[in-house]
Amino acid sequence: MASNEVKPAFYALRTGGWRDYVTLLHLPYTVWNLSYVALGCAVAPHFHTNRMLWALAAFFLALGIAAHALDELNGRPLQTQIPTAGLVALAATALSGAVAIGIGAAHAWGWGLLAFVAVGALIVPAYNLEWFGGALHNELGLGLAWGAFPILTGYFVEAQTIRVEALLAAAYGAALVMAQRNLSLIVRASRRQHGTTEGIEPLERALRLMTIAAVALSVGLVVMRLT
Repeated sequence: MASNEVKPAFYALRTGGWRDYVTLLHLPYTVWNLSYVALGCAVAPHFHTNRMLWALAAFFLALGIAAHALDELNGRPLQTQIPTAGLVALAATALSGAVAIGIGAAHAWGWGLLAFVAVGALIVPAYNLEWFGGALHNELGLGLAWGAFPILTGYFVEAQTIRVEALLAAAYGAALVMAQRNLSLIVRASRRQHGTTEGIEPLERALRLMTIAAVALSVGLVVMRLT
């Protein structure tokens, strides 16, 4: 990528080699999503650090790697040079690992978790490859898949049930992700279609601040449960 060429995302590194794999992770948004898992765990009536860590590992594999690999496979939005076979292998391996963690967790803590494993395994390809005519690939679909679902999953991992506080936390997560999508649509169109960052700096600053806010809240809640 030429030095004066506009990057496809504010967090994208220069194209080529190992940098493509870092860019593929969409690090700010992956960390944001993982913070939702931690938030769900932290608001549950019972808190187990090991359960949270396994849930974080599963979501990192499923979203951070598998979902983003499939998203890149579907049109190359980040303009990486990762071979198609490499993206497929990354997605399949990471999603299999996430499912394996989920099955192990269900065996250890409660078979009700299998419902979340099944939903998660479906969401990853269905959203990112736009299955079902793209029915999930919209504002509400994003909010439910990557906002509400990780919070509900984190809560259920800890509590083995869903109560009203989990639903309210999930609504918060979904709404914030939907707000992020509205800002991101403008930013992506400017960078990827028009090749300019002019006028989008305040929006990208807002996206960075939203990421920091979501992560700070979740870390604060986890620290509270640990002390």
